[in-house]
Amino acid sequence: MHIDAPFELVLFGGLGDLALRKLMPALFLLHRDGRLPDGKIYAVTRREMSRDDFVSRIESSLKAHVPSECLELQPLDTFINKVFCLTMDVTDEAGYQALNSVLSQDDINRLYYMATGSDLYMPICKGLHSAGLIKSESIIVLEKPIGHDLETAQAINDTVAQFFTEKQIYRIDHYLGKETVQNLMVLRFANSLFESQWNQHYIDHIQITISEQLGVEQRAEFYEHVGAMRDMFQNHLLQLLCITAMEPPAKLDPDAVRDEKVKVLRALKPITGDLINANVVRGQYDSGVGEGQPVPRYRDEPGVHAKSLTETFIAAKVEIDNWRWAGVPFYLRTGKRLAERTCEIVVQFKEIPHSIFPLQHKNTMANKLIFRLQPDEGVRLMLCEKRVGPGMNVRPMNLSLNPSNQRQTRVPEAYERLLYDALSGNATLFLRDDELVEAWRWVDPIIKFWTEQEQRPEPYTAGSWGPAAATLLLAKDGRLWDENS
Repeated sequence: MHIDAPFELVLFGGLGDLALRKLMPALFLLHRDGRLPDGKIYAVTRREMSRDDFVSRIESSLKAHVPSECLELQPLDTFINKVFCLTMDVTDEAGYQALNSVLSQDDINRLYYMATGSDLYMPICKGLHSAGLIKSESIIVLEKPIGHDLETAQAINDTVAQFFTEKQIYRIDHYLGKETVQNLMVLRFANSLFESQWNQHYIDHIQITISEQLGVEQRAEFYEHVGAMRDMFQNHLLQLLCITAMEPPAKLDPDAVRDEKVKVLRALKPITGDLINANVVRGQYDSGVGEGQPVPRYRDEPGVHAKSLTETFIAAKVEIDNWRWAGVPFYLRTGKRLAERTCEIVVQFKEIPHSIFPLQHKNTMANKLIFRLQPDEGVRLMLCEKRVGPGMNVRPMNLSLNPSNQRQTRVPEAYERLLYDALSGNATLFLRDDELVEAWRWVDPIIKFWTEQEQRPEPYTAGSWGPAAATLLLAKDGRLWDENS
């Protein structure tokens, strides 16, 4: 795949946090690597500013978020020449006529990126439509969270579908752009060694963890109305679950891949009623220590209600009702103010049926395949080997499958990959409308149950691994969270 030139990228929310931290640096790195052809990038903002002020903001964001060794002067200057600032009120249709006068009148490769709240999707789509700016080659990228529940997610789908066909709509989840997630698919579907054992006969359970050391920071007002279930679980965690558990697609085609992901979501065993308290743990961080400094409890964060019931931690035991995964639990968790910043998928294989070697501790003989997505990316296989010396003592051996120490090329950031795919028309790593709906359909009963019960999430000490109930969730099954791999 390649990006058709010329291209136009219109970035709504062009000077927002996401644009400055992630999108502009990703676009610059694509340009630096020669993967961004001739084209123009328009950053749409409500704020009036001079060209000099705008350039200064862009340069500052690049210097702050691009590795210093990648900031050569010439690529920086030529990239800046591609970027323009457009001042407009996205709720005023008159502004779109001005936008029309700037953009090409030809039906060229054009991407509208919605780095805004979903409440602005309707006025932006209407404005683009009224000005005749939606053409056959136009696509739109929607950032999460898409909706607040099943009803609002469906409403957003219906709204955008009034103006764009489904093939023109790219719903982004940046975790799917991570190199290790794509490597997971390759290791599974390109190696009979792994795929032949990727089932209930050989796998004991799977853990997926996305943990953050930071609290809500400057996002408290947003987070109060969202919480961990909507912010992380409904999208990132369930998407990683789908990639891990899906059946082999017929081919590496956007719809073929997404068909298999939808099957996983539809096969998720519902968690309703009393099963919610038994299988889902909801927590909220208390005061403690974060990165060596005292940190306040969530309820004391600026912008948070003093009696807030918003969860900052979720852990859940999830089951998939199909032949491949019958009896294999998936343990998913995410939270803020935890002990480490990490994202891992841990595939725990079953213990050998009979050991002839002295066991050092439980699970010494059980293999693990670990996919690490952050802070550093890589894949490790935990095997067993003989300990040097007399006797036949066994110890775990950590076999790295990460080629990063062998390659000289830089590993692209997730947004680099996804922006490139969107501009080149490859929707494989983006969500389809039915994926979004099925994910919300599964989490909705849990959220509604919590709302009705008005239970306070279980407090946990900042800097820990979460509430005690999260440990018990696995302990009652005779298992432990993998926290020291």
